[in-house]
Amino acid sequence: MRARRFNSLLGGVAVLALALTACGTADVGGEGDGGSGSGDGNGGDTITIGVKYDQPGLGLSEGGTPAGFDVDVATYIAGELGYSPDQIEWTEAASANRESFLQQGTVDMILATYSITDERRQVVDFGGPYYVAKQDILTQADNSDINGPEDLSGKVLCSASGSRSAHNITEEMEVDAELREAGNYSECLELLSNGTVDAVTTDNTILAGFAAQNPDSFRMVNNPFGEEKYGVGLPAGSTERCEEINEAITKMWDDGSATEYLEEAFGATDFAYEESVPELEACA
Repeated sequence: MRARRFNSLLGGVAVLALALTACGTADVGGEGDGGSGSGDGNGGDTITIGVKYDQPGLGLSEGGTPAGFDVDVATYIAGELGYSPDQIEWTEAASANRESFLQQGTVDMILATYSITDERRQVVDFGGPYYVAKQDILTQADNSDINGPEDLSGKVLCSASGSRSAHNITEEMEVDAELREAGNYSECLELLSNGTVDAVTTDNTILAGFAAQNPDSFRMVNNPFGEEKYGVGLPAGSTERCEEINEAITKMWDDGSATEYLEEAFGATDFAYEESVPELEACA
């Protein structure tokens, strides 16, 4: 790993001013390289992909077009499946909606900091992982009392609805923190800003983006724990598509595109992103 700095992708975007009501689709235009797929429509007329719209560096909607690491990875995979960038329809996939979107056919696949878990595998399939993140904690910038999960005992902890991050601390680590769920992490940051909650927990990739946007307001503890395997969410029974996606992920790392996307997203921050190739899991 190397310490990095965030690039201009995140500059000038205020977290608390994010418009999170844009839940429709948007053409990707020229975003991303789209892998080396033919782009001639061999995969079909369009492909609908769910990503986050409120996570700087990962999936952030600016002017209706999402941008970030997850978006770049999705565009590359789609290219390997035969879809050009202008054949991609983007849809906002909040944490609480990911399983239902796949089950109802709202999207064809989801790349939205979607951690692979046994519980989720009961209802959806996963390709990947394409990246392995860690969990961390975000506090107000002037808070020096919280420096790890054990310091959250008796504190109010926020996490997004549909995420398992807070439960990892209260259930698996048995820390006696009070949980407060919000609709998304931007709402968590509002609660943290006004003192309603003491801390926010989720993946370090997500927190790094928010902290970089507001260094005078927020502090990432930088005491990572756990492991979050980012997978490509697919409808149940998508074994063949899963195998195609795993081939695309392998190629993406082999040709250097994955590292390029990480550098683009996190290169201008102090966040040390993971550069090792993730071990792919077998398709069910």
